[in-house]
Amino acid sequence: MAERQTRRRRRGHGELEAQVLAVLRAAPGPVGAAWVRDRVAGGLAYTTVVTILSRLLVKGAVRREKAGRSFVWAPAADEAGLAALRMRRVLDGESDREAVLARFVTALSPDDERLLRCLLNHAEDPDDDSEDGE
Repeated sequence: MAERQTRRRRRGHGELEAQVLAVLRAAPGPVGAAWVRDRVAGGLAYTTVVTILSRLLVKGAVRREKAGRSFVWAPAADEAGLAALRMRRVLDGESDREAVLARFVTALSPDDERLLRCLLNHAEDPDDDSEDGE
């Protein structure tokens, strides 16, 4: 058994959470932890799946609702929303938000910078339906 354990590949940081989120996104609706466990590779224990789901709940990546004596789980947002949540968490963890945002913007490609400017202009004036926001 120990030999089998040493041959098993160790998952990267966040890989298991990503797998659980992918399973939830593929679900037909809110599902139980057992449903998730049956679809995540690696033969995880039920308690491991519940721990991962609980961590994702704290991070705001999933939501849960009571279903009888248990819970059902669903993603809190689509992939773009979850990526935005991760970006906000990184920004919230930094002491100099201005410097982080400045470095982020200066590292954007010209096309991404134009898109970001357009999105910001639209956020300032949501009634403006022109393509470039001007």
